[in-house]
Amino acid sequence: MHFRSQKNKSNISAMQLPSSTLSQAVEALSTLPGVGKRSALRFALHLLKQPANEVLQLSESIRKLATDIHYCHICHSISDEDTCPICASPKRVQSIICVVENIQDVMAIENTQQYRGLYHVLGGVISPIDGIGIRDLNIESLLKRVQQGYPSPVEEVILALPTTMEGDTTNFYLNRQLQPMGVKVTTIARGIAIGDNLEYADEITLGRSIVHRVPFAE
Repeated sequence: MHFRSQKNKSNISAMQLPSSTLSQAVEALSTLPGVGKRSALRFALHLLKQPANEVLQLSESIRKLATDIHYCHICHSISDEDTCPICASPKRVQSIICVVENIQDVMAIENTQQYRGLYHVLGGVISPIDGIGIRDLNIESLLKRVQQGYPSPVEEVILALPTTMEGDTTNFYLNRQLQPMGVKVTTIARGIAIGDNLEYADEITLGRSIVHRVPFAE
């Protein structure tokens, strides 16, 4: 079975397509996560069957991802403006910051409708084996937010990072940096299984983990 799959893979890679334009489209699509050459070819052929205006609308939407998306200057989440709607909303609890690994985690927590504070997106977790260090993450801006009380005084920081070795390492480091600032540091309750990412947790479990958060303990 292993040799058969390898053979199919090599056949796809060596496939002579009738158009260089089609070949370029397949190469571009195959760079997407989880998309191999066979799936990329199927997507490309599907797009060829669609009305030209729909394909152009799709390409324009993708272009705008590169040109029109902003990263919030406060929390580093994505936005259409310099400040994201959550940070700009007067209805959010300004004194609580929930620290997450990525933007998907913001979306997952928002879907629970159990949290009304602000966020801070680190952009990853400390992982020396992957070459990701403290300076590669949005840690300095988090510490400045807490220290300077920007945009409002911070009373609590919730550490909502993955329950992995890398997530725990990052939690440990952040707690050490935050404790001298006199801010309350909590972590989500362990309703999330060890090794899980927040984006894959069901909304009820994640919501309860946020509501029943506990003081961070090293």
